[in-house]
Amino acid sequence: EILDRQPASETRPQGMSLVRRIQCEFNEMPGLTLTEAQAQRLWNLDGDTCRLVLCTLLERRFLKRSADGIYVRAS
Repeated sequence: EILDRQPASETRPQGMSLVRRIQCEFNEMPGLTLTEAQAQRLWNLDGDTCRLVLCTLLERRFLKRSADGIYVRAS
């Protein structure tokens, strides 16, 4: 597993790198909106890893999640 089950997911270098990469992609495409399933397919991640990365970015307040499950970069 790439990430530990801790919310920050920063305990392993691979997890930090993955979080940074996905954050960069949201920065490069400011209008990017994805469901968890779409993010999983786009970045070829298993469900647990994808969920942990998205949760980390939510906790950092970099992303926000709409009521219908859409992840978008926070303003």
